[in-house]
Amino acid sequence: MFLLTRYLLAQFSRHFLTLTVGFAALYLLIDFFEKFDHFADAGKPMSLVAQFFLLNIPYIIDQLSPILILLSGVVTLGLLNHNNELLALKATGIPLRRIIRPILIGSLILTGLFITAAQTILPKTIATTNDIWYEQIRGKVPLGIFRNGRYYYKGTEGFYSFQWPNKEKLVFKDFSYSTWDENYNVKTMVVAAFADWEEPEWKLIRGQITRQDHGDFHVEHFRTLIQTLPESPEDFLVPEYESAEMSLTELFFEIGKQETRTERLEARVDFYGRLSYLLLGLPLLLLGLPILILSYQKWGKDLSIAIPISCFMAFAAWGSWGALQTFAKAGYMPPLAAAVIVHVLFSAIGIYLLKELDS
Repeated sequence: MFLLTRYLLAQFSRHFLTLTVGFAALYLLIDFFEKFDHFADAGKPMSLVAQFFLLNIPYIIDQLSPILILLSGVVTLGLLNHNNELLALKATGIPLRRIIRPILIGSLILTGLFITAAQTILPKTIATTNDIWYEQIRGKVPLGIFRNGRYYYKGTEGFYSFQWPNKEKLVFKDFSYSTWDENYNVKTMVVAAFADWEEPEWKLIRGQITRQDHGDFHVEHFRTLIQTLPESPEDFLVPEYESAEMSLTELFFEIGKQETRTERLEARVDFYGRLSYLLLGLPLLLLGLPILILSYQKWGKDLSIAIPISCFMAFAAWGSWGALQTFAKAGYMPPLAAAVIVHVLFSAIGIYLLKELDS
């Protein structure tokens, strides 16, 4: 039995490495042709290009991790069946659950490695590649920070500060905008209880304008004010890629730092969603293995049928997982439920089919 486990683990590992190299190479090739012109236009050296694409490999593997685990297991068991090894093992009285156990062990080991990489390696490599791509190549330098429930942004002419309770709406709370002279004295300051973006202008509600004129300050109150400011909300949007630079523990502790219910909900969805994606490979494999055997029983020993079915199932899982994350961010379902529904459903169906095939 130990010899069988070692043999199947070796086959699973070999197929995983082969698929990883193939998929990563294809991904890099496409990405290279899409982005190389941007590097050339920015006048960057080839050393920076090589650094960017090499450091992007861990992110590529992370994104492909569920389908890599699924296809590694499917190819391992498929070749075992194609070479009549599966039939020989079952003829000796070895149950199906014992045969696929090494494949499941291999998927658990890979999942653990992916989680470790997400905690230690990916935050550093993604931060570096984001710095290269978004700042050095595309020139999108971050203008502000988020501290203690408030956003602070330095615009072209002034300084913004506000709360943003609902990211789905361009309505800002406790909004302020100030401009400064060359001696760092306040020239004007606009404060409002709420600021609503009505393109191309701002609608400020319940606030005041303070202006300095030769050392004297003049205050003007207003109920509603239509104001033109140099920046629009598009300039304030925190890039989505910044959350990818956080480790799993940072995403978890970020939940407790949020002050509003909406912010806590979004942080919770980010953490549960990130973790559930890393764990998605095992449920896919549990369902993919019995589907492989059923496809062989119906259409014969040909991986050309099993692999497309597995890929279709992976994309269906991706789509379902993504839709559930969207529902959770919108508040239509709990974040934890959105994170585990696909896992529980696919695992339950897969275990049921395996038991039926093993009976």
